[in-house]
Amino acid sequence: MVSLGRVAKLQFGVIQSALSCSKATSGYISRIQSRLQFQWRPLQAFCSTTAPSCDITVQYKHGRPVLAIPLPSRRECCLFSLRPMLMNVGDLIQDVQREDPGVTTTAVLSADGELLSSATSLETLLSKDFQILINNVTYHVHSPTREVMSSERARHMEDMKAVVHMLHTALNLPRHHQLQEKELLERLSCLRQHLLPLEKVKTRVERKAEHMCSWAMWAGVAVLSVQGGVLAWFTWWVYSWDIMEPITYFLTYSTSMGFLSYYILTKQDCTYADVKNRQFLHNFYKVAKREGFDVHKYNSLKEEVAGVEENLRRLRKPIQFQLPVEQIQPQP
Repeated sequence: MVSLGRVAKLQFGVIQSALSCSKATSGYISRIQSRLQFQWRPLQAFCSTTAPSCDITVQYKHGRPVLAIPLPSRRECCLFSLRPMLMNVGDLIQDVQREDPGVTTTAVLSADGELLSSATSLETLLSKDFQILINNVTYHVHSPTREVMSSERARHMEDMKAVVHMLHTALNLPRHHQLQEKELLERLSCLRQHLLPLEKVKTRVERKAEHMCSWAMWAGVAVLSVQGGVLAWFTWWVYSWDIMEPITYFLTYSTSMGFLSYYILTKQDCTYADVKNRQFLHNFYKVAKREGFDVHKYNSLKEEVAGVEENLRRLRKPIQFQLPVEQIQPQP
């Protein structure tokens, strides 16, 4: 009986130890499963739904406005130094396209979305906000607020500009003007040397043309005199006035038709001065062709001389007060 009781106790102890081991094993397995579940849990990505900022502000660095524009190829901002007094919108667009070859379309718009001309100066552009369109991406540019200059400060700036202008004039302009005057005088002397032989030929041609005009006028007087004498002779010695009156009428009518034909052909009034000038020009070109005188070359040289003399007159006007009296007086 004693041995049976011990055997029963031993079995009961074995069963309890087995149950405790199974509980520990199940707890360990549950902890491992929980750890695996935590390690294999799907990752969740969190991102912002806010779009990147498209606002740009013009800043001043070293007294000059600077614009930071994002370039699409580099994906970074590039600083562009602006010169409001010397650049325009077209220059800014060329600088952006030259800096980034990936920029295909570039335009500058006003704050209301209106396209601005390439000739618009940057000084006008920076007076208020505007937009820049780069590859279908619009950037809003905020121009800096300008300080209102007081009247005293503006007057002071004008005085400084006047002083700088006077200093520049005193240092550079007189020497520059004198060099230009020297070059123009040398050019004028060279042109006059080329004109001198042509002037001699022109004088000879004019003399011959005038002589031919005088002969033509005297020939006209002689023809009219002969015509009047013939009409008088037929009226008083051969026929009577009753016969000669219709003849003189038709002669007068023919003369009127001749004057009208002259106006139709020349578009000029048939006056003695105009007829003489027209005949002189006709004789002049006729004699010039015979003498070998180049009228077109002579006219071109005369135009160049007139242009050089006009430039000298305009150049000498502002520097008359700085030259000696001997140089201001006209040269013979």
